[in-house]
Amino acid sequence: MIRALLIFLAWTTLYTSGALHAAEPRQLPSEQDKARTVYIFHHPIVMLQAKFGLTTPEERVLRIRQMLRSLSEDDIRHPVQITPVQRYNQQGRLFTINGKVVMLLAEGDLDEGDDLTLDQAAQRVLTRMDEQRTSLRDQYSSSYLAIATVKTLVGTAALGLLFYGAFRSWRRVKRYFEARVSQKKGLIPAKWRELVGAIEGYLYGLLMILLGIAAFYVWLSWIFRLFPWTRVWGESLGDWSINVFQKIALSIVSAFPGLLIVLIIFLITAFILKLLKILLTRVEGGKMMVPGLHPETVGATRKLISVMVWLFALSAAYPFLPGANSLAFKGISVFFGLMLTLGSAGVMNHAMSGLVLTYSRALRKGDVIRIGDNEGLVNEVGMLATKILTRENYIVTVPNAVVVSGKITNLSAQNPGGGVNLTTSVTIGYDTPWRQVHAMLELAAKRTNGIEQNTPPLVRQLNLMDWYIAYELQVKLRPGESLAGVKSELHSHIQDVFNEFNVQIMSPNFVNQPENAVMVTPENWFAPPAIQPEKPS
Repeated sequence: MIRALLIFLAWTTLYTSGALHAAEPRQLPSEQDKARTVYIFHHPIVMLQAKFGLTTPEERVLRIRQMLRSLSEDDIRHPVQITPVQRYNQQGRLFTINGKVVMLLAEGDLDEGDDLTLDQAAQRVLTRMDEQRTSLRDQYSSSYLAIATVKTLVGTAALGLLFYGAFRSWRRVKRYFEARVSQKKGLIPAKWRELVGAIEGYLYGLLMILLGIAAFYVWLSWIFRLFPWTRVWGESLGDWSINVFQKIALSIVSAFPGLLIVLIIFLITAFILKLLKILLTRVEGGKMMVPGLHPETVGATRKLISVMVWLFALSAAYPFLPGANSLAFKGISVFFGLMLTLGSAGVMNHAMSGLVLTYSRALRKGDVIRIGDNEGLVNEVGMLATKILTRENYIVTVPNAVVVSGKITNLSAQNPGGGVNLTTSVTIGYDTPWRQVHAMLELAAKRTNGIEQNTPPLVRQLNLMDWYIAYELQVKLRPGESLAGVKSELHSHIQDVFNEFNVQIMSPNFVNQPENAVMVTPENWFAPPAIQPEKPS
């Protein structure tokens, strides 16, 4: 009895499927249409529209369901029969199974849009009911259940073998490509292998996982379809997968025109940037003059124009991207916009300062500059910071905003051919003729290696102080010479020359004139632990 109840509960269960095959039921049913439709195994049988007395079509459907549930397994084995009747002052067709009344189809149930007679509509209803009855009878037979069980076991074993074979094949493929990587073979260059490794094995493993998921889905749907209690689930899985594939296919096909427009936009953008690159390369090489554009600013100009052109291209192509109008794309756009708004204030400050440095030509790579306490060679002028190589061989990174807000001293800006102007100062007493001081400083400069001898040294008298005169020596270094190294050697030669001519350097300051001149005699120039170099033969 319980088995019969399960049979007819499954048989008479109502579903809301939209895939209709009958002429009477609606192709796109509303909620009211679904309530008036009789479903068997989620297949629409007929939609009732006539109202008999106080009985609505919805109540008639509920009564038919109760009637179907009262049928026994023996009743199901008998065919459905149609008997013409006269009910409620109209023609009708009575459907019976084993002498039990199942439902009444009246002329009021017909829709003029179907263009069917009562007999034609009844015959269609009979065909659909008999198909479901026959299918249910066959499935609940002992032989059918036994065959379904065997099919289930065979299908499960086949699925297990498929999983095992996929795993074994993945391990074999993985070992194969690992051996090729160790032998430095394959289509991917060896230098990329350090990053991607045996990527072919991982891709094959991902393919096997997707294949396993698809096989499990097919197996589950097939198993559900074998048994009457789960047949609805199997058909639902099948319908769902078909709908998903249809939506994916339609989305891909509908996205082709937009993708074609995006491709055209990107090709035009790449062509424009190619023309700009040719123009800017000629300007950088000095073959063409463009007002307001200098060769040293061409690199930054190229990057800036490329970013602006690509941003414009992305803005033009965005509406044509698949899913551009979806909520996901809009949410991502809002999220990134919020991140840029909150976090890019400092970054944009440094970036704009970098543009100011570039286009003002205050400094460039290779210049010797002084920024605050930092003096050295410009190693890089980046978008956010400037890197300086100091005399200690340190890299000092100064944010561009700090560089722009302070004073920049460029020691090599007026020497485009290379070399740097080096200056140093000494203080000498008033008892020493200034002409002698000039000559001694010039002599020290001539003895110093790394100084451009074709450019004569320049000596200036900067200040007349209380006890001494401040002199400044300016020389030009040869291209590529170290500023710190040449400056140290120059200071050494200045001390030696002043000691040779018995002239006292007045630093540090003192109040009283000493009895003896404060200097180092030549015989003490190499006092221990200093070692006197050998004189050239």
